[in-house]
Amino acid sequence: MRPELVQIDAFTDRPFRGNPAAVCALDRAPTEEWMQELAREMNLSETAFLVPVGPTDGEPPRGVAIWSLRWFTPRVEVDLSGHATLAAAHYLFEHRGITAPVLRFLTRSGELTASRGSDGWIELDLPADPTRPADPPHGVIDALGISGQVVDVAAGAQNLVLELASPEQVRAVEPDMTALGQTDAAGVIVTSVGEGLYDLVSRFFAPRLGIPEDPVTGSAHCTLAAYWAPRLGKTELLARQVSARGGELRVVLRGERVTLAGQAVTVFKARLADVSLPPHRRSTTRRSRGAPDDPASP
Repeated sequence: MRPELVQIDAFTDRPFRGNPAAVCALDRAPTEEWMQELAREMNLSETAFLVPVGPTDGEPPRGVAIWSLRWFTPRVEVDLSGHATLAAAHYLFEHRGITAPVLRFLTRSGELTASRGSDGWIELDLPADPTRPADPPHGVIDALGISGQVVDVAAGAQNLVLELASPEQVRAVEPDMTALGQTDAAGVIVTSVGEGLYDLVSRFFAPRLGIPEDPVTGSAHCTLAAYWAPRLGKTELLARQVSARGGELRVVLRGERVTLAGQAVTVFKARLADVSLPPHRRSTTRRSRGAPDDPASP
């Protein structure tokens, strides 16, 4: 059967809000080249690729709860994508009828899990990204146009955090994406304390990765959880990403792990045309940490 391709808006309960991700469900592992080409074709911040772990014959059984999961931007493969993981879990629960209470994903960031709460929100278990004081790379402040507005600077493993004084300042940021893409900062989070019900607000920019502004970024909140929890004196946070599309996340810091909860909405489902099918051969890519020797049948 031709692979299914679904576009899902993550971290929202309404279509055309939150962060769109493509989910491609396959019965065998394709090549990196094929996945990168499809991600470039979709031209979203991330496209997720799902392959059931273990031997399968056609459609995977309803009880399968272990999947190989990889994420590609239009330009590169990334180690973690929270919104595309949420989209993948939503797809499996809603469109594949997976009945297992917990989904397990084998990824480049180790094993991740997803479960559905009683209120319908999907909870993801992801690695925390501890932050440390840092100096911003040369050119970042000017590229963002926030000279004189920065309250604090920190860095995680992948993301730079720039704290501003207010949500209004965060919303007003208008980056020079060309200049920002020429700096040494791969992912840049601009954030402040929240307003109303929200503990924090943020925006995320990663032009070096092919993502000028990401509408709602799950992985960035693994960094923001570690940054804001000690400053606010609480480990359970309600976050709002204040991009044009916007999105809402429940964030819980649990030591070295972060629970992110959100909603998702399917926008469309399709099947790839025959000319778009992946090649019939095993991927020769490096195995994900925690993955078995043969994560998918050819």
